Amino acid sequence: MISSLALLFALLIALEIGIQEWVLMPSFAELERDDAVTSMKRAGNALDASLDGLALTAADWGNWADAYEFAQTRSAGFIQANITPVAMKQVQLDALVIVDTAGDVILSHARDLETGAGLDIGFPPGTALPRNFPWRCHRAAGPCGEGLLQTPRGILMAAAAPILDGSGKGLPRGMVIVGRLMTPHRIRQLGAQAQVDLTMTSHRSPTAGDRLVESGAVTRVVRPFFDIYGRPLMSLRVEVPRRITGRGRSAVVYASALLVMAGISALILLVVVLNRIVLAPLARVTRHAVSIGGGADLTARLDLPIHDEVGVLAREFDRMVERLAESRRQLVDQSFHAGFAELAKGVLHNLGNAMTPLGVRLAKLGERLREAPVADVEFAVTELAQESPGSPRHADLEQFLQLGCRQLAAVMKEAQSDVVVIQRQSTVVQTALVELMRSTRNEPVVEAVRLPELVSQTLEIVPDAARRRLVVESDESLRLVGVVQVARTVLRLVLQNLIINAADAVREAGRDKGVLRVAAEIVRGADRDELHLRCVDNGVGISKDDLERVFEHGFSTKSRDTNYGIGLHWCANAIASLGGRIWAASDGPGHGASLHLRVPLTMPNPQSIG
Repeated sequence: MISSLALLFALLIALEIGIQEWVLMPSFAELERDDAVTSMKRAGNALDASLDGLALTAADWGNWADAYEFAQTRSAGFIQANITPVAMKQVQLDALVIVDTAGDVILSHARDLETGAGLDIGFPPGTALPRNFPWRCHRAAGPCGEGLLQTPRGILMAAAAPILDGSGKGLPRGMVIVGRLMTPHRIRQLGAQAQVDLTMTSHRSPTAGDRLVESGAVTRVVRPFFDIYGRPLMSLRVEVPRRITGRGRSAVVYASALLVMAGISALILLVVVLNRIVLAPLARVTRHAVSIGGGADLTARLDLPIHDEVGVLAREFDRMVERLAESRRQLVDQSFHAGFAELAKGVLHNLGNAMTPLGVRLAKLGERLREAPVADVEFAVTELAQESPGSPRHADLEQFLQLGCRQLAAVMKEAQSDVVVIQRQSTVVQTALVELMRSTRNEPVVEAVRLPELVSQTLEIVPDAARRRLVVESDESLRLVGVVQVARTVLRLVLQNLIINAADAVREAGRDKGVLRVAAEIVRGADRDELHLRCVDNGVGISKDDLERVFEHGFSTKSRDTNYGIGLHWCANAIASLGGRIWAASDGPGHGASLHLRVPLTMPNPQSIG
């Protein structure tokens, strides 16, 4: 009981820890993942906002009358007056490019805002835009586009707008492209704007979509970005510290520790109370029951001075032992008289059947011997000795003796026949006694058996319902074993029980069809050889606690309405009477079971082999 309570508390603690690990902690991790995804969304929104700002700047430069005139006249004064380091710094532009309607670069200005040094962004004056350049918007009014470009000096956030007459009208005379390099400083500015720890890395993989990676310290989200041509260009990485999981872990540890302490305290209290009220009296009852079961004195009594359920159990047990002692005495007496009477009845019946003709024959023999002229012959012999030879009386006596001897010879001949019959009848009596003694030993009949045939013969006596539900497969080892000397009848009945049980196990597993595989091997021993039969099914299986109990009398895992727990118990007794043993093995419920039989093999008689 203490072990059960301890196991119960352990299971509850394990369940609580399991819930924390598999429910609470994953929820904390899910919150962190959501936070990381949201942070990446903020970073993406910050980048989009920067691009939108660039688009507004590009539209402002494009819808400017001076720029409209410069696109036509290409006046150097426009550059000197407007494209200055101060002007570029005010609008925070690293690059400004003006392209005519033919796609040729007529102005390209790119300088470092901090140092003023020139930058190579891949758009030198006098060159033409690539043929596949997507922003060909100088032929129609409206925004051209915004996005990312790969330049020799790094990734450029760029936006383009058509060059108009200042009032948003007129035929476009080209387009203006503005851009900002994504320097580490600007990446930090984007991160600060989004309130995240943002890092830019090169990205050449064509995959799209966010990629989330969890480590012990941070939750990392990586989002790829593409250039204006649709090619992978870079990735932005957001790292969110796993503070939620850390705090959740601390809360879980504290809760688990408190639960363990509460469980141990409750268990100790229960153990103390149960030991005083239940366990100590129950242990005394148990020791007394074991003592009675071991054949101790049946006059011993518990006499527990308590009035709870254990006390009632003890008093009922005392009354049961008292009735058991009385029943035992009566049973011993009745068994002795019944056994003696049954044995005498069998002996007298068999002897009566054999002695009746023997008595008749002896009566006839006695009657013949009484009728034999023995006295007359003896008298004639005496008289003949007294007569002189040659006298008429001497001749008559000799003739009388001859007749008497013939009669005695006939009687002796008939007596010899009777003696032969009497001897034969006495042999019948002896045979009956020998058979009676042999039946008391009830030795099993040992036969030469081929195991595949034994399995086939067993299936003939298996109910049709079991055969329809179960496919019995004979392993090749059955044939390889060859002919064995075993008690065929006993093994056949045992296998019948095992097949029926396997069919029931398949039904309880919820399957319409199952398989029972029968295999065999010869186990060589120092003093004898044994046959090992192994029957493996794919039924419901046997729990670990029931593996040893399945052979107990009255134990059954099936319904008590149709099963009484005597099948496997009888099998165990039958195998034990052969000098063998039976056992079960299983990996637990749902994994099937295997039944093993080991019986000694009887060596064949050399005279019967030929």
